[in-house]
Amino acid sequence: MNGNNLKISIVTVCFNSQATIRDTIESVVNQTYPDIEYIIVDGASTDGTLSIIDEYKDRISTVVSEPDRGIYDAMNKGVALATGDFIGILNSDDIFVDNTVIEKLVQFLQKNPGLDGSYGDLVFVKRNDINIITRTYSSKIFSPGKIRFGIMCPHPTFYAKKELFDEIGSYDISFPIAADFDLIARFITRGAKFGRLSLVMVKMREGGVSTSGFFQRIAQNFELVRACKKNGIYTNILMIAMKVPYKLFGYFPSSSS
Repeated sequence: MNGNNLKISIVTVCFNSQATIRDTIESVVNQTYPDIEYIIVDGASTDGTLSIIDEYKDRISTVVSEPDRGIYDAMNKGVALATGDFIGILNSDDIFVDNTVIEKLVQFLQKNPGLDGSYGDLVFVKRNDINIITRTYSSKIFSPGKIRFGIMCPHPTFYAKKELFDEIGSYDISFPIAADFDLIARFITRGAKFGRLSLVMVKMREGGVSTSGFFQRIAQNFELVRACKKNGIYTNILMIAMKVPYKLFGYFPSSSS
């Protein structure tokens, strides 16, 4: 740690994201907290993504553009490059809700030095109008004991110490859908402590890879079972299916911004 100051690394992975990447970048570079390392890992985009990124090159710490083996492989590249005390992922169609999110995150982490990381809440927004909130996802429903039911904290709000990634490992790309779940389960079963920051941190556009597709969700459920078993957490597909009523308590319609 840098004395009383924490360096926060934020990783954005993208591929052909010209429609959304500007919003994501601006939500990071306009944060009020000064000590942010911003890393963008692009999967060799062929649209205008790289041109947009280039407009902000003086405010981005590192840009990598090359083919990858999927989104979690790209995240691993960003994590490997990160030098901050804490690392978080902000996807290329997500944005911070305002410019003070990281400042408030750091204040929370400084007040709770025994934590290995934190997580917060997020809101889902219309894909073509990020000012229209459709649902609020409260992380109140999450606790380590609910992992066996496939419940995890919202990944775009999750920040963990760099040393956890160094010592326990990064995203397991054998999980093409649920590597984020596996990572959080692995950290927790290895004794890491995470605290909830009671704050809406991120706007997530609806219609992304993780929020759409019936067959995608079925495949995800089987990956959740495999991830739990890998990490020594007892579960089965019926227990994972029980996450639906659990999650209903964490989702609330919203008409406010």
